Amino acid sequence: MIISSCGNDVSEEEYKIGFSQAMTTDNWRREMNKAMRVESSMHPGLKLEIKDAGNHIAKQITQIDEFIKEEVDVLIVSPIQSIPITPAIEKAMNAGIPVIIIDRKIEGRNFTAYVGADNMEIGRNAAKYIISHSKGEAGIIEITGQEGSSPAYERSIGFKNTLDSVPGLKISHSIKGDWEKASIKDQLSTHLDSVEAPDYIFAHNDRMAMGAWEVARSKSLEDEISIIGVDGLFGPNGGIQMVKDGLLDATLLYPTGGAEAIKLAEELLRGESVNKYNILRTVVIDSVNVDIMQNQFDKLNQQQNDIEQQQAVIDEQIKTYNTQSDLIKLMLVLLGLLLLLSIWAIYLVVKIKKSKRKLEIKNQKIITQRNQIEDFAEKLKISNESKINFFTALSHEFKTPLTLITSSIESISDKSKSELKGISYETNLIINNSKRLLRLINELLDFRKLESGSFNIKPARTKISAFLENIVNDFRAEAVKRSIKLDFCSENKELEVYIDRDMVDKVFFNILSNAFKFTPKNGNIKVSIQEDNENVNIIFRDSGIGIPKEEFKRIFDPYKQGSNNVKPSSGLGLFISKQFVELHKGEISVSSHQGAEFRISFPKGKAHFKDVEILEIDADFQPSNFHQLSDPVVPQEEPINKDLDENAETVLIIEDNTDLSYVLKKKLSTEYHVYLSDGTDGIEKAFEIVPDVIICDLNLPGKTGFEICRELKNDLRTSHIPTIILTALDDKESRLKALKAGADTYITKPFNYEILRESLKSALYNREKLRYYYTNRIDEVRDENFENAEQNFLKDLNAIIDENLRDPDFSVEELAGKLNISRVQLYRKVKALLGVSISEYISTQRLNKARNLLQQSDMNISEIAYEVGYSSPGYFSTSFKNKFGISPKQLKS
Repeated sequence: MIISSCGNDVSEEEYKIGFSQAMTTDNWRREMNKAMRVESSMHPGLKLEIKDAGNHIAKQITQIDEFIKEEVDVLIVSPIQSIPITPAIEKAMNAGIPVIIIDRKIEGRNFTAYVGADNMEIGRNAAKYIISHSKGEAGIIEITGQEGSSPAYERSIGFKNTLDSVPGLKISHSIKGDWEKASIKDQLSTHLDSVEAPDYIFAHNDRMAMGAWEVARSKSLEDEISIIGVDGLFGPNGGIQMVKDGLLDATLLYPTGGAEAIKLAEELLRGESVNKYNILRTVVIDSVNVDIMQNQFDKLNQQQNDIEQQQAVIDEQIKTYNTQSDLIKLMLVLLGLLLLLSIWAIYLVVKIKKSKRKLEIKNQKIITQRNQIEDFAEKLKISNESKINFFTALSHEFKTPLTLITSSIESISDKSKSELKGISYETNLIINNSKRLLRLINELLDFRKLESGSFNIKPARTKISAFLENIVNDFRAEAVKRSIKLDFCSENKELEVYIDRDMVDKVFFNILSNAFKFTPKNGNIKVSIQEDNENVNIIFRDSGIGIPKEEFKRIFDPYKQGSNNVKPSSGLGLFISKQFVELHKGEISVSSHQGAEFRISFPKGKAHFKDVEILEIDADFQPSNFHQLSDPVVPQEEPINKDLDENAETVLIIEDNTDLSYVLKKKLSTEYHVYLSDGTDGIEKAFEIVPDVIICDLNLPGKTGFEICRELKNDLRTSHIPTIILTALDDKESRLKALKAGADTYITKPFNYEILRESLKSALYNREKLRYYYTNRIDEVRDENFENAEQNFLKDLNAIIDENLRDPDFSVEELAGKLNISRVQLYRKVKALLGVSISEYISTQRLNKARNLLQQSDMNISEIAYEVGYSSPGYFSTSFKNKFGISPKQLKS
């Protein structure tokens, strides 16, 4: 009931009235706007919006379009000019919006109502005033309003027609203004300088009349000329005050019509009929009635101010009422919510009691399950520990046979060179790779100890410069082998730190190994020792591929490696190094700028080691034998196998591991001509050599094996070459990717040499079968339906040969040029596909064409010889008989 009573106020329907005002640069139009606002405030259901066109026709048209889109209920327009605004008014009428024209008219009658004074009547009244005050003769100047404006036109017509009734009263001169006094001053001043001053000046509004008075005063003619204006506004700058002050002789009251327009709009909205033309009354104001008019306007103005104040008070009271009404409604809503919440709280209390009981039962089940999980976890821990112990034991088991292998091979390598007879390279490979396996196993064991927390640090006083220099010297031979500049410098040779030498030896060796792994030939590696007040800093800087900035922190995580690292790695080395450094309470960090820089900091002194036994004797430390690099053995170029046929097949090996590539070359050189590439120039060498088979690794510097295989298979010069992928990647995705790239065979490392050897023979055998197909089924090769690059190549080859068959001077160089390959590449490709030289193939095509012509055409032997490109019929006959065992004449007959 309370809500109903509070909401019992009757809300009137709201209507929107749009008013496009021509301009607001003068007081008359501001008074019009004011009158509209006051009148609309008297009608609470009306909402008035005024837009000022600023005396711009295009802007007023745009404003009218905006009001049409807003679907105002009534449109009021004060046109700037009649003709341009007419289409916009008609558009509003067609949209069903009533249009009221105020002050100025438009072309035609397509509007709802017009409100304004009779401008012709104003012109006539001005003329009548002059007639009544003149003696039958007088000089008159007319100052008109803006050209194209209906008030200016109508006032001028009414003024002239009335003056024409008196012969002695003529308009001596007419000045065109734009309703502002500045527009007529120069013209009037010039005119007054050249002629006798007129008796009267009629200006179409008070502003231009004031301008005329200012010009007359400047020429001391203000007492000789009577000036009449139009508007009769009330106020300090209005026409009534000008008449009272004696500046104007008279002004004609021109009502704004603002209030009347709003009243008409209100009547239209109520559905009442209104007059088409609503003419406002006008009157002449001169010295006789100026005081009366001013008093009337004073009263009207006071009444209007009172109305505005009362309206403001009413608006404030309505606002207060609405606020209080909204507050009461809000309180009632909150009261209702409070009641609902109370009911909800009672419901929750009941529900919580039930839920509590369920939770107690469920909690008991969870406790039981937790106990079961703990039992299972304990069993799982025992099982996992057993597996880890097995892994650790197995790793230790690896070390024994590896040690035996290494020891045996070292014993062999100690023999004289004459006894080794060429196996020193292989023994060195076995030694190096055995050491590498042992280092990997040691990494796994260290990782296991770090995970289980069983590493016990044993720090000893150590001269860090000599300690690190010994490790650096182990890499000198590798640096010479790879043309890498290796520098070591230390500021203080006697600088001592407390370190676990075995741990730190592994850290330094790991960092240096990585530097050599990623530094190219002719690069630089610099190791330096610096100190500050608290730390000893060891810096390793190389000119290698560097590490992406966003991976600086992740590079020390286990199993992680840089995204730009394509070389296989366990991902444990840097993790173990970081853990070892942190066990020394030190820090390790990395930065990258034209290479990588690792910085290791160890605290000075021994205060940071607590509850740890420290060795104070600085004994010489000998790193593990497996942490030293073997002296490199540069593989010697194998002597040329004189027993190998010069036409034997060629094999290109693209492999970045120098040792593996040389081992393969040594084994394959007994049967094939072998060429090597480290991956940086694999594609270029394939184009240059055009081998019979390519063996390619996947992880290569620059382009991967997938990319190399794809490029070679998509190139005309090498698309026929079978490719064998040789890689350590054994996953399904890599195999599938390699086959999609065009690989013929996929072999994983470690591999059996016999499998590789048989794969090579199989690839060459399959190529030989294709060659047989191409050479014995040439006619089918001419078919339009081809499915591979080789058949497309032969199709293009045959087409070019057919086009130039009649040309006896057609050469192999021209044929290669048309195929966009070199003469050598064309020779090798045709030889690989067809087993014959390109010259032999062209000759065969000529003779096959000749045989067809002999059997199917009426041409004689000489004509056929010239048709297939032979310049001599005799030579043609000889070649034909050598090819087919029968002369052309015998076949023709």
